[in-house]
Amino acid sequence: MKLYRIGDITNLTGLSADTLRYYEKIGLLPRVSRSVSGIRQYEERDISRLRFIQRAQKMNFSLAEIGDLLKMRENPQHARDEVRQLASDKLAEVEERVNELDTLRKELQLLLNLCRASEDGCPIIEKIDSK
Repeated sequence: MKLYRIGDITNLTGLSADTLRYYEKIGLLPRVSRSVSGIRQYEERDISRLRFIQRAQKMNFSLAEIGDLLKMRENPQHARDEVRQLASDKLAEVEERVNELDTLRKELQLLLNLCRASEDGCPIIEKIDSK
């Protein structure tokens, strides 16, 4: 079994050493084994768990939600309904955010068009200043 040092893990995952220590501190990563001299020694299962965390973060799950997902990951068949609900809730959040971004895009496009057509003043500044 190959063991990795914290520097190896930072290179493999792009996570900082502080982040790795933090994940261990809050329980997202189980206590990592240590050498006799106290150096953290990570295993393949730790790398797999870290990559799972990174993918979940890209899906916009919070660290608390990721903690729940990691627990569910241990026995996915029994957690299927919980995982489905968590993913459904996250999808609803994403759809709401997409709608907000679409509204923002339309507002910015309108302001840019007004600014291009304006000969004096700046509708963009005026709009931001009025709120």
